[in-house]
Amino acid sequence: MSTISAQGTAYDLTGPESAPVLVLIHGLGMNRQITWQDYLAPFSKSYRVLSYDLCGHGESALPKTKPSLSVLSEQLYELLNELEIDTCTLIGFSLGGMINRRFAMDHPERTTAVVVMNSPHERNQDAQRLVEERAAKTESGGIEATIDSTLERWFTKEYRNDQAANVSRVRQVVLANDLENYTLHRQVLAAGVTELIKPNPPLALPCLVITCENDTGSTPAMSNAIAAEIKFSETIIMQDLQHLGLLERPDLFIGPIISFLAKHSLFD
Repeated sequence: MSTISAQGTAYDLTGPESAPVLVLIHGLGMNRQITWQDYLAPFSKSYRVLSYDLCGHGESALPKTKPSLSVLSEQLYELLNELEIDTCTLIGFSLGGMINRRFAMDHPERTTAVVVMNSPHERNQDAQRLVEERAAKTESGGIEATIDSTLERWFTKEYRNDQAANVSRVRQVVLANDLENYTLHRQVLAAGVTELIKPNPPLALPCLVITCENDTGSTPAMSNAIAAEIKFSETIIMQDLQHLGLLERPDLFIGPIISFLAKHSLFD
C-alpha cells in the first residue's frame, strides 16, 4: 500500500529496512507502478527500495510551483529528509535520468551512485526544435494529440502488435495525466538538458548509462556524451529496442544494473 508524504508525494518502500537505499525515478507521464513493476522484486532482495511518483503524476499531488529540474530534485530531497534517508543510489528513467543527475549535482553528499536510463542530453538544433514542437502540440491539442506517435517511438512494432494490452495500459496511464502538469513537465524534458551539460563542478561517482539502439529521443550518442562527462561511468546500449525497452525486456536491464551495483559494492 502506498504512503503519502507530508509534501504530497506518493511512495512505496520495500526490501530489508537495514539495507542501502535504492531510489527509482520514473519518466514523463508514467508512474512508479507501471515503470518499475518488474524491478521491485529483484532489487528488493538486497536493497531498501524507494519508488515514488513525480509531482502531479500517479498519486502524487500537483506541484505548488512551476516544475523544473530543481523543483523535481527538491521533491526527492524533501522525501528523503522526511524518511531520514542520508544517502542513496538513484536509478532514473528518461526524465528521471535527468532528475537524478540534477540531484547528484545539488546534493553530491547524498548520492552514492546513479543509473541513467534512456535519458536525453545535448541535442542538435533539429532535435531540439522537434521536442519543443511536441511540447507545444501537447499544450494546444491535449495529450491525445501526441499519444499515438509517442507510443510508436516508445515501443517496437512487434511489441505493439504482440502485447497490445500492455501498450494500452501505458496509453491509459499517460492519458490520465493532468494536461497542464504534463505539458509543464514535457517542457522540462525539452529544455532541462541544457543545465546538465558539462556540470561544474564535474560529477565524480559510479555511473551506469543505459539506452536502446533505436531510442530516437535518448540516443546512444547522447548516452556516450553523458558518460564522458561523469567520471567513473560506463555505457550499455541495448540492441533493437526503443525508448521503453525497460518495459519490453526488463530481463535485459535488471542483470546489468545488479552487476554494476555489485561491481561498486552497492549490491550484496
